[in-house]
Amino acid sequence: MRLNKHISDTGFCSRREADRLISEGRVTVNGLRARIGAEVGEGDEVRVDGATLRPRTAAKGQRKHVYIAFNKPPGVTTTTESAVKGNIVDFIGHQQRIFPIGRLDKDSEGLILLTSNGDIVNEILRAENKLEKEYLVAINHAVTDEFLRGMARGVPVHGETTLPCKTGKLGRFGFRIVLVQGLNRQIRLMAAHFGHRVKQLLRVRIGTVKLGHLKPGQWRNLTDAELRGLLPQRQDW
Repeated sequence: MRLNKHISDTGFCSRREADRLISEGRVTVNGLRARIGAEVGEGDEVRVDGATLRPRTAAKGQRKHVYIAFNKPPGVTTTTESAVKGNIVDFIGHQQRIFPIGRLDKDSEGLILLTSNGDIVNEILRAENKLEKEYLVAINHAVTDEFLRGMARGVPVHGETTLPCKTGKLGRFGFRIVLVQGLNRQIRLMAAHFGHRVKQLLRVRIGTVKLGHLKPGQWRNLTDAELRGLLPQRQDW
């Protein structure tokens, strides 16, 4: 098994984070400094910063990992870096080591998923999955049909045109938008293309998972049905 997958399977971090730790020389295998792309087998001792990693186990029919839905308030930063004040991990204070699936910028609020399963993050975020993400947005100018059509067709962002999306009007200054992309600050940059500034941005759905009545700052465990909706082919949770 690849070393980065082994680390993520223990719930310590995602594969990408594991590669970073390996490149920084913080991972050893059987007492020797590990290298990117290394393979490990049964009985190999893997340590991060000197601490031995233990594989997760669970009783039959039980989940090995944690999967939660969190209503992120504005001001919370989607990062696992403990040095960042107001980081999402410290805010939640979960008893297990968890990390976010995707991101939601600091000024935005609403639904974000977190897990202790580093192996699942890339599976969910894979572009070909076209996982829908639904947002309610308030802007500083009146919403017009022309604006909604322009947003739905696609807008130049980060040197590329955004994929077609669904939009709908919500009152004079609000609209609903459903994306299958996750470009950095995508909706804010799309609105700015038309001369509008986003005043409030709330994510209310990721795939089959809905924000519902979850209050800001609260979290809940995902249901089995929600997990199956995110990755229908996966059996091991």
